[in-house]
Amino acid sequence: MSTTYPYAELQAMSNFSFLRGASHPQELVAGANVLGLAAIALTDRNTLAGVVRAHVAAKEKSVRMRFIVGTRLDFLDAASVLVYPTDRAAYGRLAQLLTDGKRRATKGECHLRLAELFAYGEGQRLIAIPPDEPDDAFAQQLKELGCRFPGAVYLAASHLYRGDDRKRIARLGHLADTAAAPLIATNDVLYHASDRRALQDVVTCIREGCTIAEAGFRLEANAERHLKPAEEMARLFRDRPDAVARTLELVRDCRFSLDELKYEYPAEPVPEDRTPQQQLAHLIEEHLPKRYPDGAPPHIHTQIAKEMVLIEKRDYARYFLTVYDIVKYANEKKILCQGRGSAANSVVCYILGITAVSPEQVTLLFERFVSAERDEPPDIDVDFEHERREEVMQYIFDKYGRDRAGIVATVISYRPRSAIRDVGKAMGLSADMIAKLSTTLWGWGREGIREDYIREAGIDPDDPHLRRTIMLAGDLIGFPRHLSQHTGGFVITRGKLSEVVPIENAAMDDRTVIEWNKDDLEMLDMLKIDVLALGMLTCIRKALELLKVHYNVE
Repeated sequence: MSTTYPYAELQAMSNFSFLRGASHPQELVAGANVLGLAAIALTDRNTLAGVVRAHVAAKEKSVRMRFIVGTRLDFLDAASVLVYPTDRAAYGRLAQLLTDGKRRATKGECHLRLAELFAYGEGQRLIAIPPDEPDDAFAQQLKELGCRFPGAVYLAASHLYRGDDRKRIARLGHLADTAAAPLIATNDVLYHASDRRALQDVVTCIREGCTIAEAGFRLEANAERHLKPAEEMARLFRDRPDAVARTLELVRDCRFSLDELKYEYPAEPVPEDRTPQQQLAHLIEEHLPKRYPDGAPPHIHTQIAKEMVLIEKRDYARYFLTVYDIVKYANEKKILCQGRGSAANSVVCYILGITAVSPEQVTLLFERFVSAERDEPPDIDVDFEHERREEVMQYIFDKYGRDRAGIVATVISYRPRSAIRDVGKAMGLSADMIAKLSTTLWGWGREGIREDYIREAGIDPDDPHLRRTIMLAGDLIGFPRHLSQHTGGFVITRGKLSEVVPIENAAMDDRTVIEWNKDDLEMLDMLKIDVLALGMLTCIRKALELLKVHYNVE
């Protein structure tokens, strides 16, 4: 680990900048740690989708460096700016800024203008990214940023390895001095190690819809967009050592950590004169005679008391009340619903009508659902008629607002078939060859496709171009392709969800989705509620309607 030339990499793009970066967030963190860097920031384009994975990787015991939350904002009317929140309030403003840009655009896009950064820039540290040839418009943008946020703006300088780096960086230094935006060193990283350059070329071709042979200047000019040790960055910036030193200055300012995101349940289901626990106890007392008209047996009262103690200890009363409120709405609208899973053995869920299965009929332990020992949230899955589930989802959006409720994301990742297809096209393989390779996928293991399987498909495994294609396809497996929406998982918060995680429009009308998936939420101890669709409940409702029509049976 370097102590002579400390350095933090503040511009690193992961594969959550879809089809641009060529490394997972975890790989970038691990790579920076191996090189002994002081810190690394993740700066994906207009997104915070990968920051949780990087944050968790940086919390491993073997990691000695800090992770800095950041993003790259691409504007419609100005050059791009890297943004790093210094505290929780600044992070909330950044997440809201991204939400605003995404909500006014179609799915997967973010439309921002520089003036919006001025409105949300308090508490941020900013690094302006110069174009290849800085012009008067960029100089004016830099001066305006420096005036709006004095002492918080820097100008990025990176080596492009095109023969004029010393002269170009000297010009940038002069521009930085005149704009009161000090020069700061970055490496504009696209992958953690140089051997990922080939994969980065491929994802560029996939994004541009061309082959490697046709890509030309759309590819990077060299393989230098990887993480570098502090000593190398100090050598590259030997004429401007101050630019390297400033990376640690910015790191010292940015103390925000994702650990500061504390999830709070919605307060709506709780009357002002009661605590959540008291309201839950009141509802249980109110509904108990409906489930047990002749009086609940002693062991049910014992189980209720046991569950309520655990619910209070884990502070889950609001969670139960929120689910109850959703089920109550469905019942009022005569939408059939049914809780399932480990929740079926909860007496509380049974009494509240969340599930219709009596816990006396099952043998699952309640501790599978809620446990004082296991540090994980409960998981209540509620199925609704698939033809009317959308009514329930819109009720949630209407009750809590788009800025406090969102559908959980699902990360759609490359699998063997899609990887072979896209890499094969980028490498110029014919459609017939790609189809033949697809027939060998059943033999794809951790080491790739076995050669005998390739021969069985009538393909020569010794062909170097083909071998390269298969290797690159294997590297691409597991890379995120895009964000989609969970089948029905909702996150609902007391404060603004849009200040916790950016929210964007879904492909479906009237739906909005957060950028994090269920694994990200679990890592941050945030609860989701599963509002799922079940076709059989629709069949049951129609059968009940037929009984009413033909036999006058309710």
